[in-house]
Amino acid sequence: MILYGIPTCDTCRRALKTLAAAGKDVTFRDVRSDPLTEAEIDTIISEFGDRVINRQSTTYRSFSDFLKASDPEAQIAAQPTVMKRPVIHDGAKWYLGWDAATEAALT
Repeated sequence: MILYGIPTCDTCRRALKTLAAAGKDVTFRDVRSDPLTEAEIDTIISEFGDRVINRQSTTYRSFSDFLKASDPEAQIAAQPTVMKRPVIHDGAKWYLGWDAATEAALT
């Protein structure tokens, strides 16, 4: 299982802690220090569409009008922290965010 996020994200830390406590083998992928490849971005966008962009974040709000009007692939490539977190891939299925339903499905 791979959890995509950033180490300073409280939700990512909570998800990692919960998954580890449930005995899951989780690989943490810091999208800031180890950026996503174009293929990975395309896969995530094809799975979630533009829902993956966190339009409430300060990162998104700091984008220029041009970048805000760009496609999600360009936004994530320019600034990976604009992605909602965490994005979790358990090998067969993708999950966006950490809520009760995601926690129940993965633990």
